[in-house]
Amino acid sequence: MTVDSVDSAYLERAQQGRFDWGWLEQTRSEWGVRARPSKVGLTLRDIAVGSYGDVPDHPPRRTMAPRGSEVDPDVPDMGYTINEKSEVWADNLLDLYEEAVSRQWSATRDIPWGELPELDPDLEHAMCQLSTVLSEVEMVASDFPAKWVWRINHDFVEAKMFLCTQVMDEARHTEVFRKRALANGGGLGKAKAVVERFLKLILDADSYDEGSALMHLLGEGIVLSLFRAGELIAPSPVEKKIFRLCMQDEARHVAYGTMHLRYRLERDPSLAEDYHGYLDKGEEIIGMLFSTPEVVEPTTLLLAGSRKAAEDLGLAGADLLRGRVIAEYLQRCEYAGLPRRGRLKLPSQMLTGLDAQVPA
Repeated sequence: MTVDSVDSAYLERAQQGRFDWGWLEQTRSEWGVRARPSKVGLTLRDIAVGSYGDVPDHPPRRTMAPRGSEVDPDVPDMGYTINEKSEVWADNLLDLYEEAVSRQWSATRDIPWGELPELDPDLEHAMCQLSTVLSEVEMVASDFPAKWVWRINHDFVEAKMFLCTQVMDEARHTEVFRKRALANGGGLGKAKAVVERFLKLILDADSYDEGSALMHLLGEGIVLSLFRAGELIAPSPVEKKIFRLCMQDEARHVAYGTMHLRYRLERDPSLAEDYHGYLDKGEEIIGMLFSTPEVVEPTTLLLAGSRKAAEDLGLAGADLLRGRVIAEYLQRCEYAGLPRRGRLKLPSQMLTGLDAQVPA
């Protein structure tokens, strides 16, 4: 590799006021193409004007040069491995990024921690166990984008920027649930191997396609459904606010994953079977999660309100939540162009009553 030497002659001329000015007089930028702010400010969509808004399907270079700039011919190759737009793109990316940066919240200041009430010990333990699982699973949705974002071609900078907001969102989710477990005297509960196996499956994914399908569509989709239920079964207004704020973040990630898969399959339908294979593996572990006491019973106890009421209720509440989780997952797959209804890898007893929740 050659390293450019210092241009001593230029420095000497510049000291005398004899500047080059080539960058000023010979630029080929789109002079006069002006981005105008919309009513909410200057958004990514507002600056997607002229050639600057054209995102190439196959970028000609692998550099960090801003898309649309005039690039030196001898710029170094950054070695990006994701160089096809459809590998990371989604039609809703620009809007999701703007929403993400405008709706950031603080797990320190925006949760009324001082208003946490004393709970029945069983309910406190249930909330702490649920918080333990959530603080565990949420961080993988930060680790996964961080693993891949530096491999993505810089011409897809909007996708990289959105994934960076997801890293921050999920770090905050881990923070808020860890804080909830420690804020009211209960402490952290049990971490189960089956949960870790699913997280490892995501992190060990051989491709962004595989990891995104397992995380954005399956894993985060399940967590989104759980957040929705969490707002309903929360034992106090404090937890309700936690679940509500996390839910708005998670909805963005799932919306990206669903629309990304749709974009990917519209451009290469032959990938559908690969995606089915990824989800086959993920669903097998999800089926185990649905039969893990540390995952199933905390929500049942919070829903019922007491251990005795939970025992009287049995798995009716858990079945209802699981049915909703599966129904929403199948709807997302359908919308993305990957119908899974006929090939779910879940035990048949977990699909009882599903027809009532999922349109044919």
